[in-house]
Amino acid sequence: MEHSSKILLVEGDTDKSLFEKICKNLSLDASVLVAVPKDLAEPDDLDGKKNSKQGVFQRLELLLRQLNDGTYTHIAIVVDADYSQCNGLGFQRTIDKVSEIVRPYAFELDENSVYGICYKNTEGLADFGLWIMPDNQNEGMLEDWIKSCVKESEQELFQQVVAVVEKIPEPKFSEHSKSKAEVATWLAWQKKPGHGLYHVIKDGFLQKEHLLKVDHPLFKELEQWLIKVFADLPE
Repeated sequence: MEHSSKILLVEGDTDKSLFEKICKNLSLDASVLVAVPKDLAEPDDLDGKKNSKQGVFQRLELLLRQLNDGTYTHIAIVVDADYSQCNGLGFQRTIDKVSEIVRPYAFELDENSVYGICYKNTEGLADFGLWIMPDNQNEGMLEDWIKSCVKESEQELFQQVVAVVEKIPEPKFSEHSKSKAEVATWLAWQKKPGHGLYHVIKDGFLQKEHLLKVDHPLFKELEQWLIKVFADLPE
């Protein structure tokens, strides 16, 4: 696969397509590689061929080892908080897990970070970036971040979707997957059904057709976090 010294590691292919679009609109696409665990797995690494939150953690440990030899200069990850009541880590246990992974590589949590979550390196390397979906505070997932940023002109349609999903008498999906069902249904009701999460963001001259409110504070915070993490030089 294409190599870049700056890498953004995400859980799955839908996340990857969305973040590639966001990075492109921030003019980061030429320098930042958005990858999933499978992209970085060796041919004989069966465990590494899984796209998941745990897969991100496994790949992260390998990436951190390559900072000192210059293979990578900037690393960031995006993972879902998930729900602790559904056997997920939740927000606090997720940040505890990441801190445990990065601590041996001289990264300490920056308590004063304005955008997202960042870890300072005591040996002068670039900050390590962490974003825990949806908002670095609450339990949830990427789709909850999307729901928070739905723009005004889409709100009426989205509320219709929420009502329809709520009325399903015997849903096949679990309660904690309701946000995924709502966002997927909303996208299925657009002019061109069948697109993935990347469809919420447009590029080039089509940017006015975003399905998300790109000036929403949560959207802007994510953008500013990406810019900060992938700055050319450590602060």
